[in-house]
Amino acid sequence: MPLPDLPPTTPTDEFVKGLWRENPVFVQVLGMCPVLAVSNSAVNALAMGLATTFVMLMSNLLVSSLRNFIPKQVRIASYILIIATFVTIVDYVIAAISLELYNALGAFISLIVVNCLILGRAEAFASKHGIGMAALDALGMGIGFTVALLCLGGVREILGSGSLFGVALFPEAFQPWVVMILPGGGFFTLAGWLLLINYLKERREAASVMLQETPE
Repeated sequence: MPLPDLPPTTPTDEFVKGLWRENPVFVQVLGMCPVLAVSNSAVNALAMGLATTFVMLMSNLLVSSLRNFIPKQVRIASYILIIATFVTIVDYVIAAISLELYNALGAFISLIVVNCLILGRAEAFASKHGIGMAALDALGMGIGFTVALLCLGGVREILGSGSLFGVALFPEAFQPWVVMILPGGGFFTLAGWLLLINYLKERREAASVMLQETPE
């Protein structure tokens, strides 16, 4: 018996939620392993973000297409098999395009298979919605994940290497903050972004409350 679709929601909402309201890194704090490990440069962050977005998009499309045919008893195993297939494709493509980038990302490309963000979207959303909504959800979450990685990778590369995407930004006298490109720098940068985003959210909520309480 076909599974019924969940009540329809606005396509724009499904796309935008991953960019801000439910950002996988800054709000849900998911996929921290690659976020902290490969965000020591903007190039690595962008490559990992795009790879994750591709895998999530293709996985969501396939899971949504097959949601009425996959037995619920083996759905998780089936989702992992689908995700692993597209991760293998990404792995070979990156190796073919740039061995330097492939070596920089290392085992974290393969670890996309166990990224809880991708499996979570397949189970919680793609398996319950149509192809169009599943694609929008994957794109929103993937772009949000990529933007978050770039926010971390950009700051870490600028402060840790004095460059952005390999282009020098400061004179030779600049002393890089070496700690920013080390593992500890990932935690420092993530903490700083979380503080800023939570501060902005609190200000927005406070402004909304004041607006509601203001008499007309």
